[in-house]
Amino acid sequence: MNMNAIGIDVSKRKSMVAILRPGGEVVAKPFEVSHLSKDLRSLIHRIRSLDGESRIVMECTGHYYETIAHELVSAGLFVSAVNPQLIRHYQDEDNSLRKVESDKADSLKIARYTLDRWSKLKQYGLMDELRNQLKTMNRQFGFYMKHKTAMKNNLIGLLDQTYPGVNTYFDSPAREDGSQKWVDFADCYWHADCVRKISVDAFVDHYQKWCHRKKYNFSKTKAEEIYETAKEPVSVLPKDVFTKRIIKQAVEQLNTASRTVEQLRSLMNETAAQLPEYSVVMAMKGVGPSLGPQLIAEIGDVSRFTHRNAITAFAGVDPGVNESGDYSQKSIHASKHGSPALRKTLFQVMDVLIKTKPQDDPVYLFMDKKRAQGKAYYVYMTAGANKFLRIYYGRVKEYLASLPQ
Repeated sequence: MNMNAIGIDVSKRKSMVAILRPGGEVVAKPFEVSHLSKDLRSLIHRIRSLDGESRIVMECTGHYYETIAHELVSAGLFVSAVNPQLIRHYQDEDNSLRKVESDKADSLKIARYTLDRWSKLKQYGLMDELRNQLKTMNRQFGFYMKHKTAMKNNLIGLLDQTYPGVNTYFDSPAREDGSQKWVDFADCYWHADCVRKISVDAFVDHYQKWCHRKKYNFSKTKAEEIYETAKEPVSVLPKDVFTKRIIKQAVEQLNTASRTVEQLRSLMNETAAQLPEYSVVMAMKGVGPSLGPQLIAEIGDVSRFTHRNAITAFAGVDPGVNESGDYSQKSIHASKHGSPALRKTLFQVMDVLIKTKPQDDPVYLFMDKKRAQGKAYYVYMTAGANKFLRIYYGRVKEYLASLPQ
């Protein structure tokens, strides 16, 4: 039976396709296919007309490949989306000292990779689409988190000119709708004169009604403390309609960004819950409904990693190597060759472990031991992330292997 290896080099609006068979037989020289329904139907018809079994491989670069992968899978074809790094480091018999970078050469290289890895290729399916959706959500989550931080700093900068220190009055976390007590307070009492220019009894009464309306806990002691504190700040901007409008706009922008962040956080958790490893990941220390889905999104399908060193290399938290002859350097920086988004999430998990100090968690105990040895912050945090990923890999892979195929 003929084996038709179809390599697709994906770009934004078009792809380059090459078809090979064993022995270097070229079934179709590289040809271009646009990501339009008519051209994709033509490609599907051409692949179906081939004699023998056909397998299609493409790089999972960005989100451009998702369109063509979805169409080909819907047509009942075998599609495998592989990590671009695997293609990049793949060496075949046609490799030479002269490197050729072109879409045509890349599609041929992917087709040769398909032939060499024929029996090990993994079918792209529903779980892959869910993972892609989750990863896209996580990237959007990161974008809006940066936007939220910028909006928060902007509001604090403005309040420093009207009511310095008001952002420190409350440290309550954001609600499910994204609202925060200090932001709502600043929206109502946007200038220090809103508090100190009335009597303490009048403010306490007004603050109590505000807490009831906004469904926040009320404390008379806290209200009196706020009133006394409001006497000290020096306001730069006057208490007038123009200043009020500026503050109100900044509050509205922050609330919008915060609301979007919380909606994405909830949606990511719902999506991640549909993946088989969700319960295993959420049971790990340092992981919660926010960081858990982020980890799953950035790591993806664990089964694509052949061993635990591969997943630490993917994250870029593997120790570097510098050896030559009898020389071997002992202390080398982490490679940082992997996903920066995954490294950021891992460091956030390590930070949670440092703060919560779970005495029964091997990762925390390992980091604590490194700290006791006088290791630098980045050294023990990276070492902890490495150990965490190895445990993650072992637990998730073992669980997935226990499930029905």
